[in-house]
Amino acid sequence: MAPILAPLIIVGSACLALGLGGWGLALLQRAAPAAPPAARPMLLAPMIGVIDTCVLLPATARSTPLEQACTDPARGSAAALVESTLTALQPRRGGAQRYPLGYTLPVPLLQLFRQTPEGWAVDMERVQRLARTIRDTDRPVILYLFATHFSVHSPLEEALAGDPANLAHTRQGPLARDSYYGAPIYPWTFARTDTEITRRRVEATRAMLGALCQLAPEAVAKVKGVTLLGELHHLFPDFQAGMGFTGPYRITDYSAASVQGFRQYLRQQFAHIADLNRVLGADYPSFDAIFPPAKDIRSEPLQRYTEHLDAFAHGSLPIAGWAYAPGRSSGEPAWVHIYRNGAFIGKTPVNQGRQDVLQALPQLRDANTGWRFDMDFKSLPAGLHRLDIFLEAAPGRLTALGTRHIAIMDRRQTTPRLQAQQALPAGTLAQGDIAAHIDLPPEHSSYYYNPMVPLWHAFRGLQVVNYLRFFDDVVSQSCLARTRHYTHQIIPFTNPGWDASKYAVDPSLARFSSLRLGVSLYGAAAYGKYFDQWYRRTRHPSYGITEFHPLKALPWPQLQAVLDGHARQGADFLSFFLEPRWQGRLVERKHNEFSLDPANDRFGSDALYRALAQGLAREIDARPADAAP
Repeated sequence: MAPILAPLIIVGSACLALGLGGWGLALLQRAAPAAPPAARPMLLAPMIGVIDTCVLLPATARSTPLEQACTDPARGSAAALVESTLTALQPRRGGAQRYPLGYTLPVPLLQLFRQTPEGWAVDMERVQRLARTIRDTDRPVILYLFATHFSVHSPLEEALAGDPANLAHTRQGPLARDSYYGAPIYPWTFARTDTEITRRRVEATRAMLGALCQLAPEAVAKVKGVTLLGELHHLFPDFQAGMGFTGPYRITDYSAASVQGFRQYLRQQFAHIADLNRVLGADYPSFDAIFPPAKDIRSEPLQRYTEHLDAFAHGSLPIAGWAYAPGRSSGEPAWVHIYRNGAFIGKTPVNQGRQDVLQALPQLRDANTGWRFDMDFKSLPAGLHRLDIFLEAAPGRLTALGTRHIAIMDRRQTTPRLQAQQALPAGTLAQGDIAAHIDLPPEHSSYYYNPMVPLWHAFRGLQVVNYLRFFDDVVSQSCLARTRHYTHQIIPFTNPGWDASKYAVDPSLARFSSLRLGVSLYGAAAYGKYFDQWYRRTRHPSYGITEFHPLKALPWPQLQAVLDGHARQGADFLSFFLEPRWQGRLVERKHNEFSLDPANDRFGSDALYRALAQGLAREIDARPADAAP
């Protein structure tokens, strides 16, 4: 979730690094562990900013050697820029390596159009530059067919955004255009595929794949994987500030096609409306009378209780915050213990990324202070419940962090009564060496479970999966049908402050077809144990890391251990952002703050670049004497 074009400043997954959604845990708990694959080379495939610096240059840009290499009418491509950038990172090339160095070639689909008197047409000059880049670069490549909600600053976007049929809908109507840290966002719909936005994406994809498939077989064979679309998930108003649990709960998609699709989904799940009514405790006369839940019972009148919707109505309540306990040398995290009405209900490690805490308290020198425990309240009796939170900073020593009183409400909104209490364990009060805060839940907050809401979220997740399947089928109609195809998804449940239900992305993280898992890993998700533990419990045969950044400096031995760990458990490739360099010099452009580059001191990016360069040089130096140069 970071820029691939100069005007973009997309930080998303990395910037906030704030959740652990219920679906993420459900996937973790349901899937059987798979045996780890045998170790094999893992492709390093940095995503280089060649689009704005080369591919999109006008044909008349010929004044510099770089421009001439990019825009030559017969041979123009970004190949020379790709090789110059990779040579700066690894000046010498060797034989067999654990981490062969290739690249990711982003193809911004909506940038492949130009306006003609007859209408919008694919700009084949740009398409051919991209195809020749693969032909003329003697390295393996991951082809990234990029077309998501982040703008690529194409005039076509403005035209498409003028048609409400291309946009996702909240309950109030088409979702307005938004921005994310200055980057424009277009809320394209994927609730249906018979839209102009989808047609243009398909048209550009077929043009790109058509040009690629006309190359010699040895050039096509350089493509080691195709990633589809980018981060595909449901959107919501105020995207930058609305990822968490505060503010009104407004989600997508409530378009007419989506509402009708939900009714059809319910028909498939329940043979008769009476069966659904039994599950819901409702009295719908028919499936056609159903509208997805969309109203908050606290502030709006409901005709039926099943109309209620908020961030917790699916029956899960996050108990979350952050904690810092100095002096831990074992490498194992501290633990937060949760008690409900005096009874222990579970514990959770303090190991999730909270960049916001580190920015506010840099003296902590550690971003992994977040914790979160998702409490299922679907079966809890209505009433007032007491939650007590303790920190176990040392084995057997509990420190009280605080207490919250919450109300589990029934449909009639009966005044809640305090539940019976048990005696709490002995615990000390937090001392000055412990810093902590309980973010969720707020004191005296109320929670309503609506059994219609899990069905609505499951359908929304299926919409994500179905759109990915649709594009997978498009790519499968080309010469790359047998090449591995990957998603390019975020994993909201690793960010403790994010409300994963807004995204409805978790079903697309499960194995649902031959499409491989592709994930963006930032912060602790890149190097910590949580992603590894989650992945080992899924049924994926392998995965691709579509974006990677630890958000802190790591010396080569530590970085090598991280790379080795991903390679051992099945990562096919690992991609990170890399600034383009021409003949040893940084190309002038608006740089991505998450690019690994010796001139970028954000998030330890300069140190990570140097560590990686050191490690790649050691790989060459350590190769067998008879290895090919």
